[in-house]
Amino acid sequence: MRILSGLQPSGRLHLGNYFGMMQPALQLQHQGDAFYFIADYHSLTSLHDPAMLRQHSWDLALDFLACGLDPAKATFFRQSDVPEVCELAWLLSTVTPMGLLERCHSYKDKVARGVDASHGLFAYPVLMAADILIYDSDVVPVGKDQKQHVEVTRDIAKTVNHLYGEVLKIPEPRIQEATAVVPGVDGQKMSKSYGNILAIFEEEKALKKKVMAIQTDSTAIELPKDPDTSLIMTLYKLVADPAAVAAMEAAFRAGGTGYGDFKKRLFEAIWTQFEEPRRRRAALADDPAYVRQVLQDGAERARGVAQLTLDRVRRAMGLGPL
Repeated sequence: MRILSGLQPSGRLHLGNYFGMMQPALQLQHQGDAFYFIADYHSLTSLHDPAMLRQHSWDLALDFLACGLDPAKATFFRQSDVPEVCELAWLLSTVTPMGLLERCHSYKDKVARGVDASHGLFAYPVLMAADILIYDSDVVPVGKDQKQHVEVTRDIAKTVNHLYGEVLKIPEPRIQEATAVVPGVDGQKMSKSYGNILAIFEEEKALKKKVMAIQTDSTAIELPKDPDTSLIMTLYKLVADPAAVAAMEAAFRAGGTGYGDFKKRLFEAIWTQFEEPRRRRAALADDPAYVRQVLQDGAERARGVAQLTLDRVRRAMGLGPL
């Protein structure tokens, strides 16, 4: 089973990135042949600072490895180190209906939030399709908001196969329903563009300040509170063990405890959950040669697979040797 997933280097890794995409991907690396990439081509639709892009890409490499990616089990690389994906994206675009892309909600959402309506932003799903199809992927673990793009990939691949024969494998999305959408401190989906994130590798004081700023209602300390509607409780369930979750839910319903105390418990749980990854990340930052070698080795293997797929598609579409 070939598993494919990627994450944009757009800033600090946060709980939404980790539980929505990274954790499911890291679990899957033990179940098949995993290909995980840093999606730097994709980030160019909104990030136009070269130095920042390079820094974010480096930080994401450290984050992935610190959180448990095993280079012996997963092929890990930068998207841009496999340029074949861009040629495949063009080939796929020649059979992709405009209407299919016009229905993609991600483009509409980003434009509504003020992102420039570039061709790259509009054609984002085609490049994502190329990412998936070029590695003959079987399974694509994605957040719930990205499921539509995997469906678009399937539609494009079926069109290619209908026109040119069975040259592309049809992938399947795998959604983590329980943690697909992680709320931010304001209750919206946790996102860097909303400025509501809780960064995993944030400095201690800064992280605690953000946790303490989580929005709550005005229920008095002595009154019972509903754990089922609390942002604090939703986030706590991600980072605490079942016994601690049950204890906090009981404390919510009993009354006598303020939201400030619950926020402190949440902060401690987040800080403890990522204690070991913080230690590993610091060690990796002190060994840049190792990190670069991991990415180089991953890119070489990924290109080997990508070149075979691209050659197969080129020949099928009439671009092979005359």
